[in-house]
Amino acid sequence: MPALKEVEILGVRVHDVTMPEALTVIELMVQSGRQHHIVTVNPEFIMIAQQSNLFRETLNKAALSLPDGIGVVWASRFAGSPIAERVTGVDTVMQIAALAGRLGLRLFLLGAKTGVAERVADLLQKQQPGLIVAGTYAGSPSPSEEEEICDRIQVAAPHILFVAYGAPQQDLWIRRNLPRLGVPVSMGVGGTFDFIAGVAVRAPRWMQEHGLEWLHRLMREPRRYRRMLVLPRFAFEVVRFQLKNGSRG
Repeated sequence: MPALKEVEILGVRVHDVTMPEALTVIELMVQSGRQHHIVTVNPEFIMIAQQSNLFRETLNKAALSLPDGIGVVWASRFAGSPIAERVTGVDTVMQIAALAGRLGLRLFLLGAKTGVAERVADLLQKQQPGLIVAGTYAGSPSPSEEEEICDRIQVAAPHILFVAYGAPQQDLWIRRNLPRLGVPVSMGVGGTFDFIAGVAVRAPRWMQEHGLEWLHRLMREPRRYRRMLVLPRFAFEVVRFQLKNGSRG
């Protein structure tokens, strides 16, 4: 596995990788046969980690931490250790599906509301001929369901598992169950299934490129404003940390 540059933001490690580099690493993970946890770090994750040692430790132990969030890229630049680009969970899932279709890898889609994962599987298989979706299941992150869900995954024997339970539940779920899953790559994907299935509408490309997806989602879902308040808090904490611990370099 190639050594990856790491950037630390408020105590949370993020890898400085481009999309092609991330896909190369993921392919090597699958080939190794060992079990790996991939996380998609955004400002909300980092702020949750300020209040949860367990979640911070989970993020920092992940084999690959993708910079999913323009705020993460901004923070790295402000700290003087710029991350090259944003690598979003949605784009990564789409690219992994294409990779899996070419290589004959098996996917398992776990989480989201009932029926959403099945719709995503259908759409991905239409887009990527040869893609094998070995299983789908909504379930829940409740520990009481873990044995049944793990049994389903073990029977399906996927190479890559996507878990869509949102933060922090999805990554804590992976951490608890990774040793018994037998899956080379397990990745928390948040609301990715909703975007692919059309349950949620993604921002236009120009807004994505300018880091305005948060604004698009807020305009479409005003009730999310409380969650969006994490963004100014995150920016404040990043600036305060830099002022306390040194210049921008």
